[in-house]
Amino acid sequence: MIKPKFLSLISDRNYSLSMFYADGLAGIIVGIVALPLAIAFAIASGVSPEKGIITAIIGGFIVSVLGGSKVQIAGPTGAFVVIVYGIVQKFGLEGLYLSTLLAGILLVILGLLRVGSLIKFIPLSVVVGFTSGIAVIIFSSQIKDFLGLNIGSVPPGFFSKWALYANHLNTINLYAVFISIGTIILILFWKRFNKKIPAPLVALVLSALAVSLFKLPVETIGSRFGEIPHHFPGPVFPKISINAIIHLIPSIITLTLLGGIESLLSAVVADGMIKGKHRPNMEFIAQGIANITSPIFGGIPVTGAIARTATNVNSGGRTPVAGIIHSVFLLLVMLFLGKWVKYIPLPCLAGILILVAYSMSERHSFIKLLKQSRSDMIVLLGTFVITVTVDLVWGILFGIFLSLLLHSSKIWLTNKK
Repeated sequence: MIKPKFLSLISDRNYSLSMFYADGLAGIIVGIVALPLAIAFAIASGVSPEKGIITAIIGGFIVSVLGGSKVQIAGPTGAFVVIVYGIVQKFGLEGLYLSTLLAGILLVILGLLRVGSLIKFIPLSVVVGFTSGIAVIIFSSQIKDFLGLNIGSVPPGFFSKWALYANHLNTINLYAVFISIGTIILILFWKRFNKKIPAPLVALVLSALAVSLFKLPVETIGSRFGEIPHHFPGPVFPKISINAIIHLIPSIITLTLLGGIESLLSAVVADGMIKGKHRPNMEFIAQGIANITSPIFGGIPVTGAIARTATNVNSGGRTPVAGIIHSVFLLLVMLFLGKWVKYIPLPCLAGILILVAYSMSERHSFIKLLKQSRSDMIVLLGTFVITVTVDLVWGILFGIFLSLLLHSSKIWLTNKK
């Protein structure tokens, strides 16, 4: 069905004050969780931190209003980090904005053609190998800030990145390491003491206070990027040219595939948590409109965020209103509290992202698939290796091709007998 869940909510007229209270509380909690992640993903993607907040505001609002899931929370995610970083390095921000906009248009077209329903046929071994590969890439991208290494820009290639780290191990900043490890320990154990206040927020506040009070020599958002703007930017449309589009085709396809797959994976996870059923084609359309809008206001690619969606559900969110409130909360933070963001130390964000990578690594599913059939193991490892060492799109395409090849071979051998 191509109809937003929010519209169904309005037409049902069963929304109560108690539901609004539950959604409002969940929206604020998710907003608090989303703030450090949005900033961290933006920085890891090679863009300024406010672009992550803008993306979370726009993506969260549009996908909640127009999406096919009751509880999906959208915004910048770790899966896009490597892709966005590569596009920015090669084509600049203009290339990123144009790629995102055109990917959004493709997602809308695919949704109208009802292609969203076909995503469920992608083999689990491909999905797990791909997701695990992204987790390794995110982990690798954070080593510089985690260790406080004194190096310039980090190359996108996996092996060249680690070679650069190895050559600069003598520049380790022990203060940065202490903050990074402290962030991880605090987040892992915080829930034992308090389940209401999100651990990442506590880590940000404490690390920022420590760096400011004791004048610790570590990089902060302010020292690298300056102060966060206190206003929401006006619309600026990317320059469109045939020549630019031709060069950006691989990037556009990557953003379209990854955005569609991750948003539907997140929606499926949410379905299991609330015993519901999302509308995949409507979700495609909503994600597409969000990606068309985000670059116009200086944002980066949008997709469904599994961790934030799960946080929304666990916090009591049950309708799209929670996602809308999450976006309004982030907008208010940007307008009135943005000046404090500059004090956040980058090693703290690195620690948060390393935990994100660990949580999305699909380690249990990875090990389980390794123990199943030989074909599952080959597809899993093939997808994982190509994703990490070559490219994300090639990882998906290689995994699907390998899966089809092995499946066809199995059928042929069976018929031959």
